[in-house]
Amino acid sequence: MEKNKLRRELSSNQITMIAMGCAIGTGLFLGSGLAISTAGPSVLISYAIGAFIVLLLMGCLAEMTVAHPTSGSFGTIAEKYISPFAGFVVRYSYWIANVLAIGVEVSAIAVYMKYWFPDVPGSIWIFLFAAVLIYVNATSVNTFGNFEYLFSMIKISAIVIFILLGAYVVVGAEPASGIGVENYTGHEGFMPFGFWGLWVAIFISLFSFLGTELIAVTAGEAKDPDIAVPKALKATVFRLATFYVLTIGLMLMIVPWQDAGIDKSPFVRVMETLNIPGASGIMNFIILTAALSAMNSQLYASTRMIFSLSEQRQAPAIFQKVNRNGVPIRALLISTLGIFLAAGVKVLLPDTSYAFMMGISMFGAILTWFMVFISHFYFRKSWEKSGGRKLPVKMHGFPYLTILGALLLLALTASTWFTGPFKIVLQFGIPWLIFLCIVYAFMVKIKRK
Repeated sequence: MEKNKLRRELSSNQITMIAMGCAIGTGLFLGSGLAISTAGPSVLISYAIGAFIVLLLMGCLAEMTVAHPTSGSFGTIAEKYISPFAGFVVRYSYWIANVLAIGVEVSAIAVYMKYWFPDVPGSIWIFLFAAVLIYVNATSVNTFGNFEYLFSMIKISAIVIFILLGAYVVVGAEPASGIGVENYTGHEGFMPFGFWGLWVAIFISLFSFLGTELIAVTAGEAKDPDIAVPKALKATVFRLATFYVLTIGLMLMIVPWQDAGIDKSPFVRVMETLNIPGASGIMNFIILTAALSAMNSQLYASTRMIFSLSEQRQAPAIFQKVNRNGVPIRALLISTLGIFLAAGVKVLLPDTSYAFMMGISMFGAILTWFMVFISHFYFRKSWEKSGGRKLPVKMHGFPYLTILGALLLLALTASTWFTGPFKIVLQFGIPWLIFLCIVYAFMVKIKRK
């Protein structure tokens, strides 16, 4: 094995499942409750618009990733086509987003375990499951891929069963049961909080789709990026959009939207409402698996991003070291910071820890997505001007759809300043950007000496 090099061992199916595993986590199973309580039934439109933004993002990302299949992914691309500073900001912002998103998942794990063990402190479960996943990530990338494939299959199978069961219940429901499409309009209307509620829920939906971009990060360890990456991107976006819209649509028919919340998964609430013996416990186990799977994928993503920063000499060289299994173990350990932060937040803010961790993790993610659109704008012009090879995948509607994606993200992020729960996004994000500017200026000054 070549020293300090990652191994290309991931197949197209593994890559798809890794991205699905990262995206189908608390965003669907727990975050959907927050989105529903924000927009009411109109959350269906929110998720559809969110899926459209992600579709545009994946189109840009697929084209650039096939051209540059590296573990640094969009960070490397931003550095090459915009500026070294842009690459620095994207890499560190994506790293902190995933580190904090790990904290979101473990915060949710504490909520799920309370279903069975209401008196056990949530921090106990956070550290227990964190230890298991750190061990999994410390093994070879192929072992990680197999583990994630299995966990993702459990989640996807559960969602398919939920869709089938929900459809059966809705079709066979009696008129007086309170189950059916009338729930979309029968409780304060389809848009109980108006357009503003629908708009804010789009932002929440984007957290649900966070992780789809992980496909670009895995390209550095893919067996055949030209084939694996475009195939995985298309499959992931289609499946995610279908799963989210169908599951939430059925959920709203069965349970009135006012009953959704973040103290318990809406999926578990549906099972309790249907009075299926043991079903709510089984669903809670599956949701727990989903959170562990998403946390596992995010730990992988943050590890590879800090590894890439080290390769570019924008992080200490120690994070570039890999173990005998080809895993950057020191980069892995530094990426566990979100776990300890989540444990602390859980103690300080036991009732609002999930929304808080979700809010601060979103800035880095949305900034990364925004920079993907900007990078694509510069990439396409440069690629065509330099006469680059014909790529197997191409973003349609350039430059209009690329610009549209960037503007939508910018508008949604600016809107968070006027929402109570998500004002933390910019309260954290603006100081974070200022901090990165200071650090980068300091690094440039040292290099010049």
